[in-house]
Amino acid sequence: METRIQKIISDSGYCSRRKAEELIAEGRVRVNGHPCKLGDKADTSADIISVDGVNLATPTKRELVYYMLNKPRGYVTTASDELDRKCVMDLISDIPERVFPIGRLDRNSEGLLLFTNDGDLANKIMHPSGHISKTYRVTVRPDISEDQLEAFSEGVVIDGKKTLPASVQVLDKQEGRVVLQLTIREGRNRQIRKMCEAVGLEVARLKRISVGPLRLGMLKPGEYRELTSAELTALKNSLRKGENANASDNKKRRP
Repeated sequence: METRIQKIISDSGYCSRRKAEELIAEGRVRVNGHPCKLGDKADTSADIISVDGVNLATPTKRELVYYMLNKPRGYVTTASDELDRKCVMDLISDIPERVFPIGRLDRNSEGLLLFTNDGDLANKIMHPSGHISKTYRVTVRPDISEDQLEAFSEGVVIDGKKTLPASVQVLDKQEGRVVLQLTIREGRNRQIRKMCEAVGLEVARLKRISVGPLRLGMLKPGEYRELTSAELTALKNSLRKGENANASDNKKRRP
């Protein structure tokens, strides 16, 4: 049975489906020795798929696992780094299964980062149609005005495109610094930092404290734990609600 190659790669636990699509677009994936393109399909029982010249293990029925890590500052969200910087995978090296991060946090950001070998779930979380919220505790300088708060609530233009409205709350205000709680429903590259820069604020500290119903809680920096069954159920329910809301919106737009 033929399946889209990006799904085969994600099902194998190699990476998320979105990352697999990037690998295909970069020409790093081959089927039976020939380059493939987005949209191509393959049969895992007959075809040999390779990434960067290394044959991909045939996807087999495996246990799906889900973890959260409290990423410390100073770590990059990648498997390895050509500049020899510290990588988040070093912090979870004793997890027996091969897992990959869902999304990313930049080197100077910290907080909740999810890992799994479930490519389908990872793709749903990262896709905007999932409507999964992400909440951050952000320390900014020097102060914040009502106009800047309103800009977050209405949407800010970054990279030529306006963001969706964000929920913003002032948690603490001192001379020269303000602590905000910002909730967004997108996953654009360095979105929080770019939003703050666009309204004239400097980010001093950025910490993700929740993804959908999942909370970082008291997990210490550099530590990880497996999601509980209740957390996983809540996450899947949240994704299901997002998919239903998206389907309803699409139905309303039809003439």
